[in-house]
Amino acid sequence: MSVPEVLIHHDASLLAKAAAARLVTRLVDVQAAARSAALVLTGGGIGTAVLAELAAAPARDAVDWRRLDIWWGDERFLPAGHPERNETGAREALLRHVDTDPERVRPMPGPDGPDGADPEAAAERYAGWLTAARRPEDHGPAPSFDVLLLGIGPEGHVASLFPGLPALYDDRAAVAVRGAPKPPPTRLSLTLPAIRCAREVWVLAAGSEKARAVRLALSDVGPVQLPAAGARGWQRTLFLLDRAAAASLPPELARIP
Repeated sequence: MSVPEVLIHHDASLLAKAAAARLVTRLVDVQAAARSAALVLTGGGIGTAVLAELAAAPARDAVDWRRLDIWWGDERFLPAGHPERNETGAREALLRHVDTDPERVRPMPGPDGPDGADPEAAAERYAGWLTAARRPEDHGPAPSFDVLLLGIGPEGHVASLFPGLPALYDDRAAVAVRGAPKPPPTRLSLTLPAIRCAREVWVLAAGSEKARAVRLALSDVGPVQLPAAGARGWQRTLFLLDRAAAASLPPELARIP
């Protein structure tokens, strides 16, 4: 696994713009290598802001959106179109503005999906899609995503992996999460082994309420106590922060682009 790099931006707005620009560059570079790209989306305030900035970016259409596989890191187990679903926010902020291939946009199923109100079956279905998308050179339960975006909670959760929950011990690609400490309590999530399949993991954090979690995620704390500490890409891991989220970091960890 890669050693995390920390990049600090002045505020959340500049962080979102910079992350969007970085994402365009990364996807274009991947596609220029004569292959399609794979991106995992996240929700939350800063994650959705990055997608909105990506939609507004002048270089947006340098990305071949029809050669992009789009996945989600986690989802609230709610019906399609529900305003609290990460998918709904992503479609509004970005996907309705770009020409994607619908067959390559893979939201996590909700209770109105083919498995009904059974989140375990829905998670198993999503894990099956991930397994089927693996290339022969991929290792682990999921494809080698080119970029996997994650937010981080004040208590250190990433995706819907919360401290101390059984999902942290699971080695499947995707699992159902019950009893999440923030509503709604039932969710679907990629597991840490699936997250670690990504070539690059980008952890996005804005706001002073994230500062303690960011500091611990970059320390030697274990992922069971703080799931964000286990979120690493096998080629590169970036912590993209605003100054408030970076406020508790020691100077040697911080770099301003």
